[in-house]
Amino acid sequence: MQETTKSIFPKGEKNPYGEFFIGQSYLAALAKSPDGNVSVGNVTFEAGCRNNWHVHLDGYQILLVTEGSGWYQEENKKAVSLKPGDVIVTDKGVRHWHGAKKDSEFAHIAITAGKSKFYEAVSDEEYSRLG
Repeated sequence: MQETTKSIFPKGEKNPYGEFFIGQSYLAALAKSPDGNVSVGNVTFEAGCRNNWHVHLDGYQILLVTEGSGWYQEENKKAVSLKPGDVIVTDKGVRHWHGAKKDSEFAHIAITAGKSKFYEAVSDEEYSRLG
């Protein structure tokens, strides 16, 4: 059964970075630092949606989980189950991915500093091994 939730933040439009996701995601830009180096956005993932493996090249990312159930995984580590209230901090150069569980929409506020580089998708086989 798919969970549905109601966020206090706007869902936004179809994610303009959708080419780096498996499934459908949405992005609402919420704020940007005066120098343009830090962005804050609400990212909503439909059930089963996840982003590709990626790194933050010269900055970091902080994820504030606001709704649904999701996953976060760093390369060569076990995936971490996420729920509202969880906070993830990813330092520069750490290869990772995040997204919704297969039966739940998922949303987080992403505070991102610097540039990101995306790699290959998380395969269906990798994803299906998760709970």
